[in-house]
This record gives sequence, C-alpha cells and structure tokens, in this order.
Amino acid sequence: MSLVKKTFWFFATIFIFILFSNWLGLIPGFGTIGLGEKGPHGFHVTDPWFRGANADLNMTLAMSLTFFACWIVWALQTNGPIGFLLHLFAPKGETTGFLKALMVVVFIAVGVLEVVSILFRPVSLSFRLFGNIFAGENMLEAMANLVPGWFGSIIIPIPFYFMELLVGIVQALVFMLLTAVFTMLICEHDEGHEKAHH
Repeated sequence: MSLVKKTFWFFATIFIFILFSNWLGLIPGFGTIGLGEKGPHGFHVTDPWFRGANADLNMTLAMSLTFFACWIVWALQTNGPIGFLLHLFAPKGETTGFLKALMVVVFIAVGVLEVVSILFRPVSLSFRLFGNIFAGENMLEAMANLVPGWFGSIIIPIPFYFMELLVGIVQALVFMLLTAVFTMLICEHDEGHEKAHH
C-alpha cells in the first residue's frame, strides 16, 4: 500500500477536526457562559461550561501524541527497524578512508540531534496550535470588553471574528501540512539504503 493511501485518512481527519474545533470555539457562549465571580469590571467567568477544544492544551497535546504514534508506526512499516535507524544515523553520500570515518561520527551526532528533534515535535505542534487559538479567544474577549455596553460587546469584535475564521483555516492547514511533511521526511527511501537491502 502506498504511503498516501496509508496516511491520507489521518491528515484529512485531523484537518477537518481542527478546522471545526477552531470555528466551534467562535460561537457566542463558548468560554463566556459558566461559573465565575463578580469583579470590579463586571462578571468574570472562571469555569466555563463550554470551551473551544483547541484552546485546551490537553486536546492539542493528545492530537500531537496520536500523530507521533502513527508517525512511528508508518516509519517502521515503510523502512523497517534497521532502515529507520539507518535513516537517522547512517552516513549519506559516497566517501572513503579517513573522511568516511569522520562522516560516521558526524552523522551519529546529527542522528542524536534528529532524535531530540523528533521527540520535541509533538510538543511544538501542540503548543503552536494551542497558543494561536487561545490567543485568538482572548483577543475576542478583550475586544468585546473594550467599550462598555451592547454596542462595544457586539459591533467591535465583528472584524476580529472574520480574522479568527481565517486563523482557524490557517492553523488547521499548518498542523496538517507539518504532520504530512514530517511523515514524508522520515518515510522517504535513501538510495544507498535501498541498495544495501538488495
């Protein structure tokens, strides 16, 4: 089975899920209706009944870890355990003699850095999505409270709602494209490793 057929279900699902989760958080009442306390600037919700799914770090981290598990499985299925390790640590290119020994040391160091990068990917994916969506919700709340009264809370945030609709699409695309690129990079076949297997 080709890599596209094997992985398309994940990328399509994650794009649709993130997009609608982002847009669902824009419905009035999400994050603004719930338990709270009265303060000097009015009632402040501390425990909302509903909140945007991606404005919660637990959700974005769960999606990133799910991708990480799928990614490891796809990489092992495509390259095998030995091919996976060769992809990370084996020297690339044609060299001989002392230069080949030097390249082995260099590529082992590069492989260690790549492993650190791989382990950090779920964290970076989850914080990027969470940060952008959480910041957008806070911006909408700040714009709604900028001018007291119904005019300020209804009219002023409208342009920012359109911007958040665009941000919702962009963030879904970014998450999906980054996961696709990470998958393609680890599942690509190196010609030298292919020859070694035959």
